[in-house]
Amino acid sequence: MPVEIERKFLVANSDWKLKISKEITIKQGYLSSNPERIVRIRIAGEKGIITIKGKTVNTTRAEYEYEIPLSEALELMELCEKPLIEKARYEILEHGNLWELDVFEGDNKGLIVAEIELESENQEFILPAWAGKEVSHESKYYNASLIKNSFKNWG
Repeated sequence: MPVEIERKFLVANSDWKLKISKEITIKQGYLSSNPERIVRIRIAGEKGIITIKGKTVNTTRAEYEYEIPLSEALELMELCEKPLIEKARYEILEHGNLWELDVFEGDNKGLIVAEIELESENQEFILPAWAGKEVSHESKYYNASLIKNSFKNWG
């Protein structure tokens, strides 16, 4: 079974902007945002993707991801729960690890989250100087949670 092992961090400063290797615009929606079984539709640049994720245990969950025709992704996006998630994703190589920084727009404007995918939950890595508080276990930072309680409402 394919798995995703991911840790999330808030961003402490803007030093990450000096290290960007790639940028992509992402729009995504959820056919199911139930934490037991998430089904996500994503448009990343000009690519359509469907992802099915299982329940998160610690920082690990089952993840199945497949490319689909862009036209179908656009149609499925109409069926998704609202609001949709809009963000710019920046890739940064730091200390030999790939980090993805999501700069949210729309109802989640102002939120920036950095993610690192690991090979195991115990994998060691060096935390970049721009990374702040870890929020891996705080569900309000999950994209599927942001459609129910947007960052703009956190007060």
